[in-house]
Amino acid sequence: MNESVFQGRSLLAIKDFTQDEVNYLIDFSAHLKDLKKRGVPHHYLEGKNIALLFEKTSTRTRAAFTTAAIDLGAHPEYLGKNDIQLGKKESVEDTAKVLGSMFDGIEFRGFSQKVVEELAEFSGVPVWNGLTDEWHPTQMIADFLTVKENFGHLEGITLVYVGDGRNNMANSLLVAGAILGVNIRICTPKSLYTDPEIVALAESFAKESGSKLVISDDVAATVVGADVLYTDVWVSMGEEDKFAERVELLQPYQINMDMVKQTGNENMIVLHCLPAFHDATTEYGAAISEKFGISEMEITDEVFRSSYARQFQQAENRMHSIKAIMAATLGNLFIPKA
Repeated sequence: MNESVFQGRSLLAIKDFTQDEVNYLIDFSAHLKDLKKRGVPHHYLEGKNIALLFEKTSTRTRAAFTTAAIDLGAHPEYLGKNDIQLGKKESVEDTAKVLGSMFDGIEFRGFSQKVVEELAEFSGVPVWNGLTDEWHPTQMIADFLTVKENFGHLEGITLVYVGDGRNNMANSLLVAGAILGVNIRICTPKSLYTDPEIVALAESFAKESGSKLVISDDVAATVVGADVLYTDVWVSMGEEDKFAERVELLQPYQINMDMVKQTGNENMIVLHCLPAFHDATTEYGAAISEKFGISEMEITDEVFRSSYARQFQQAENRMHSIKAIMAATLGNLFIPKA
């Protein structure tokens, strides 16, 4: 592959990248992780300025973009929801033009996919989607890097996502897995089935890669044979009014030790993009516990702390993968084959 194919491109959704390109980003992430562990400098973005736009709060995405930019020799500038006026006092187009004239790259984490697309259209610099309501592409590179580190390969792996089948994580995993030849099963109640348009898009990629896709509400049948069990919070940001409904609906889809055993795979791993409600030690967890009488939600504390769990390896990989994405699209560098 000619490394220049990445130059100046934005990462708005994984669907815009080929299998070879996604694999390249995963392998380049592993390479940069190795350089970091060995203390080898890699200032591919020396002198660059990166704008970090956050409408939605974040721990991992903000920390990952900040540390990745600094490791690459760039200067990150955080702009929170009180600092930016996207679509309120200033149009996205006008904001994009201003920021594009001052910064070399822009990260956006917020609600609307349309906003991140307009930023890319009008800014004239690479734009990276740090999460929207539809897609979470930077998370995908980290997730499949984690899978590859644990199994040594991606094609033919079976990943089962259990929980809300309509959220950005279900969408992204289904499409990214289909591109990469990973078998993806979405295990969710019928009322939360993934959008048929997203499923059709994933199926079009699966025809090329050989990936097998399943959407089902049958927990026992869907988790058997899983190499990876993956879950996310039951209620996404902006949906807090749906808590009672989701708790009742998704209780059978909690990752617990019974579900782990149902996979029939002793070598399986568990992933979670975090934050996780695995106990009631947080203020949020305590409030949910008091209101609904449950101390664990999408994953039990037992599984979260078990030998199967890889969520902290996965969280660290956010930084290495985001570094690879920024370096590849903005760094004008030779990307070594892994």
